[in-house]
Amino acid sequence: MTNSPSKFSHRLSQPIEQRYVNYTYDQPGSLPGTLQIKADALPSQIVLIDYNETEAVRVSVAAAKDCAAYLDTESISWIDVQGLGEETFWRQIGEVFELHPVVLEDVVNVPQRPKSEDYGEQLVVVLHMIMMVSEQAQFFHEQVSFILGKNYLLTVQEEPQHDCFGPIRDRIRFKKGTIRQRKADYLLYALLDAIIDGFFPVLERYGERIEALEAQVTDAPTPQTLTEIHQIKRELLALRRSIWPQREAISVLLRDDCTLISPAVKVYLRDCYEHVIQVLDMLETYRELASSLMDVYLSAVSNRMNEIVKILTIISTIFIPLTFIAGIYGMNFNPEASSFNMPELNWYWGYPAVWCLMIAVATSLVYFFWRRGWFTAR
Repeated sequence: MTNSPSKFSHRLSQPIEQRYVNYTYDQPGSLPGTLQIKADALPSQIVLIDYNETEAVRVSVAAAKDCAAYLDTESISWIDVQGLGEETFWRQIGEVFELHPVVLEDVVNVPQRPKSEDYGEQLVVVLHMIMMVSEQAQFFHEQVSFILGKNYLLTVQEEPQHDCFGPIRDRIRFKKGTIRQRKADYLLYALLDAIIDGFFPVLERYGERIEALEAQVTDAPTPQTLTEIHQIKRELLALRRSIWPQREAISVLLRDDCTLISPAVKVYLRDCYEHVIQVLDMLETYRELASSLMDVYLSAVSNRMNEIVKILTIISTIFIPLTFIAGIYGMNFNPEASSFNMPELNWYWGYPAVWCLMIAVATSLVYFFWRRGWFTAR
């Protein structure tokens, strides 16, 4: 089954703030465990990977009840549910895996705030997965829920087409590394680490956008540049609100004494936690750069305005004495009435003399401004 292009395009066209941080909430007075499945939710399909140290099998499971046979085996079972489907399906999942109604609510009513909760025989982890869409300046976002049991891991994705778990599937299939020698808690770590590492390409893309904006701000700032700065600041804030709780969710796995996670795997989770810190450091750096771009933009616009004012001032200053001279000779005095009434009007070279005077004044002012460095770009 493939994802509907129209629905996927619709999700990408939504404002980034809505796709990242508008968490779902229950209606006031609703019963615990009330499922609110979106009308455009894709049909559910179950992909099960059962493996041990010697072999690995991948099967498509038709119904939720068929998963029950894999829950009590010694092999590790990764049950990947792709698509949120219908309420009936999830009620069957809840019965097979003996899920608390509140857990079903967190898994189905998306998006939820990232978190980790220990239910004794099960460990529930909710994270957000953000991926860069190939050859597009857009990002895909979905909630991924993990339910860890003794020998199984149940994962829930909103759609079947996009995830960052391909390398993990290949490691299981081709027996790369030690993943097939480990328990289900190590599989949980591997998937969590894949999600966290998926943030780095997204942040690198934001770094490229900020670098391009820096060039625009310093060379030729426009109102569109200001709009892009505001947009990238909003997007980075939304990313921060999505990533920050995931730091807390992984920290809970390290602090709590959950029997489902072995001390050996907690060592790997510490490395995963450090990756989250690196992501947050990069994010905070880009947020500071985006904020500083606003100051640079205002400074560039101010400098540009100062240059314009300087040019206009130079032109006005040059023409002020010329206007003064032209104004004097525009007065209607009769030279015949008195020898003091503009006698130069009767001179043979009077008109060229005034032109020479005006040119000399203008040239002197231009030379004076040049010596003061007013014509040098700053």
